[in-house]
Amino acid sequence: MDAWGKRRDMVVHEPDPYNAEPPQDALTDQVLTDIDTFYTRNHGAVPRLDPTTWRLRVDGLVDRQMELSLDDLHDRFDRRTVVATLQCAGNRRAGLLAVRDIPGEHPWGPGATSTAEWTGVALADVLDTGGVAAEARHVAFAAPDMAHDAEPPQAYGSSIEIDKAMGAEVLLAWQMNGAPLPTVHGAPVRVVVPGYIGARSVKWVQRVTAQAEPSANYFQATAYRLQPADADPHTAAPGSGFALGPVALNCAILRPDDGSVVVAGPTQVSGYAFAGGGRGVARVDVSGDGGVTWAQADLDEQASPWAWRLWRQTIALQPGRAGIVARAWDTAAAVQPESPEHVWNPKGYVNNSWSRVVLTVTAAPGQQD
Repeated sequence: MDAWGKRRDMVVHEPDPYNAEPPQDALTDQVLTDIDTFYTRNHGAVPRLDPTTWRLRVDGLVDRQMELSLDDLHDRFDRRTVVATLQCAGNRRAGLLAVRDIPGEHPWGPGATSTAEWTGVALADVLDTGGVAAEARHVAFAAPDMAHDAEPPQAYGSSIEIDKAMGAEVLLAWQMNGAPLPTVHGAPVRVVVPGYIGARSVKWVQRVTAQAEPSANYFQATAYRLQPADADPHTAAPGSGFALGPVALNCAILRPDDGSVVVAGPTQVSGYAFAGGGRGVARVDVSGDGGVTWAQADLDEQASPWAWRLWRQTIALQPGRAGIVARAWDTAAAVQPESPEHVWNPKGYVNNSWSRVVLTVTAAPGQQD
């Protein structure tokens, strides 16, 4: 384990602030991601908060402002558990970097996605206790971690729409996979917003504010917005593009890895598929010839409406080079776009193009090339 309790083969994109994803093979075969394997995205140094003195302030457009301790959350509200996948908006950015450079952004692979069982209390129950005013349209979250990549440098913050905030699935969580929430994942309490990009699930949350407008924090007003391909993110005005919220339909091939050498014959291909916003994954197609012909993969059961689905398909491969492609369909009949060229953007967000790997297939013993 490393200093953050993570496995030593994590792909570390930046040591400080700590940003890392697991090797993609580590995500196969189990619905819940082990805590030591779960990806980590940070914009500032990880704060270490004392749970005995931590307080959550609830304010803004509420009838009663509140200040709640961790014991208050435990004792005054019903406990809830939700299985939910979190996905970084920069997941699979490496595929967009292969199209055109994106200076200053981490080359995330498909491992910036993980699934856990989260336990805490419903944000809606806390807000109901405070009494939300009719004019509230958004709920903003504030945390103490200072982000020096913000302009100007500031503590991290974000917001979600009031309708989402009042959903029973949105949690103020203090447990992850049945264990106390680790510091690097937001202890003592974090927000978990299932179906939305990970940037909205604010860690180390200290303030919840009901308000009429979205958060003015840099990470809501300027970052985590999808800009058109011809935009300059360094000169774009705050509020340009549109804010990323629900996760776009996506899937990734996790095994075998791109560039692998495999033996001709039946080869199992496996991965994950995920659709945010409460949509389900209806189908995953896999092709062994670069997308000319397709076969439907076997899908695991979905652990919750907010979790990914793992899939697998066995393909017969002949000696030579093989282009394996996977694409997902959601329950609204949307399908992933074919090419990363079609979704390239200047911040490298939301690469949900078809997942592709190229394999070298060698002849089996006794088989001629």
